[in-house]
Amino acid sequence: MIIKNGEVFQEDGSFRLQDLYVENHRIVASEDEVTDKTIVDAAGLRVLPGLVDIHSHGAFGHDFSDADPEGLKIILKYEKSHGITSYCPTSMTLPAEELKEIFATIKTVGEMKDGAAVRGINMEGPFLDAKKKGAHVEGYIRKPDAGFFRELNEYSGNMVKLVTLAPNVDGAMEFIDEVHNEVCISLGHTAADYDTAAEAMRRGAHHVTHLYNAMQPLAHREPGLIGAACDDGQCMAEMICDGIHIHPAVIRATFKMFGPERIVLISDSMMATGMENGTYQLGGQEVTMKDCKATLKDGTIAGSATNLYDCMRKAVSFGASAPAVMVLALRPMALPCTKHSSTPSRKQANHQPPGTRPARRSVSNPAAQTAAGHMRQRCRSTRPAARPVTAPTGSSIHQTLPAPT
Repeated sequence: MIIKNGEVFQEDGSFRLQDLYVENHRIVASEDEVTDKTIVDAAGLRVLPGLVDIHSHGAFGHDFSDADPEGLKIILKYEKSHGITSYCPTSMTLPAEELKEIFATIKTVGEMKDGAAVRGINMEGPFLDAKKKGAHVEGYIRKPDAGFFRELNEYSGNMVKLVTLAPNVDGAMEFIDEVHNEVCISLGHTAADYDTAAEAMRRGAHHVTHLYNAMQPLAHREPGLIGAACDDGQCMAEMICDGIHIHPAVIRATFKMFGPERIVLISDSMMATGMENGTYQLGGQEVTMKDCKATLKDGTIAGSATNLYDCMRKAVSFGASAPAVMVLALRPMALPCTKHSSTPSRKQANHQPPGTRPARRSVSNPAAQTAAGHMRQRCRSTRPAARPVTAPTGSSIHQTLPAPT
C-alpha cells in the first residue's frame, strides 16, 4: 500500500507532506519494497503512528479484570480499530486469588495482527488509600507488599510494568525502596500531603496515576501530590482528557505547569467504552454509563467511557497544542516497559525547584523504541484541525471513525 499526499507526523511534533510505503503493515523505505501498489490518497489528512494507552481497564463490553482471554482479545481489536496499537491492560483492587487468575491471562494472548499489542500490565491497586479509593472496593485494599507484587508479577510472566501506590499508607516508603528498580511506581489514590509525596519521589516513584483524580486538590497552602509532582522534574503525570474527569481550563493550565514533555495522555477506559448507554461493571461494582460519563450508584466517577484517540481529539478541542497532544498520545516513552535500573537512588533523586523541567526526550530514544517494538511503524490518518483549538475529525485508512460526542 502507498499512502500519498498525507501530512506525516514527524518526531519533533511537526507535520511534513510526504508519501509512505507500507508492506505487511510496516513502513518501508521505498516503493520498490511494496508488493501491493494500492494507492490511498491522504490529501488533506494527517498521518500518525499508532497511539499508546498505558492505563485502560477495558472496552466494548469487556474488562481485563474479567480474567477472560477472549474478552481481552476483543478489547485489543477495539483499541486497534481506534488507532491504539500499544496497550497496557489495567487491573482493579480485587481479592488476591482473583488477581492471580487475571494476571495469568496475559500469557494466553499472543501477538494479534488485528489487535493492539500488549506492552505490559498496569497494576492499579490494591496498595491504595481507602480515603481516596475512587471506584475501588475498600474491603480488598491491602498494605503495600513487595512479596505479593512479585507473586502477581510471576503469574503474569513478569509483565507488570506499572503499579499504583498510595505513599501515605503504612509500608509505602519501604515498598518504594525495595522495588523501584523493578517496576515503575505510580503515586495515586491517596490523600498524601506535599511532603509525603515529595519523599516518595525522592525514593524513586516518578509517575502519577490520573493527575487530579483520587487525590488531594492543589491548594495554595496544601499543594499535595499535584504540587510535588510539578516540582519533581522527573515525574510523569497521567491525564484523562475526556472532558469529564478534568475541566478544560485545568487541562490547559496543566500543560503550562508541567510542560507537555511530562504529561502522559491516558483513557482510563472501562467496558462501557464503545457501547450504548446502560449498566456495566468495574471492579465488581455496578456502573451506569450515560453519554460517556460512567458513575457508581453514589455518583463516584468510575473510569472513562472514551478511548484514547477521542481523548486526544478532545484535548486539542480544549485549546491544547495539537502537535504536543499528539506526541503525548503516541510517544514510546509513555511505555514504562524497561527495567527501572536507571532510576536514581534516594540520594541522587534531588528535589527539583518549581519550574525546573528535564530536557525534552526524543521520541526516537533507542530504549523506548525497544520497549515499544513496532508501535511507531503503525500508521493512521486524521483530517487536520481547521485551527489550533479544533479537534481533527478522524478517519483511519480502513475505517471512518465518528466524531466524539
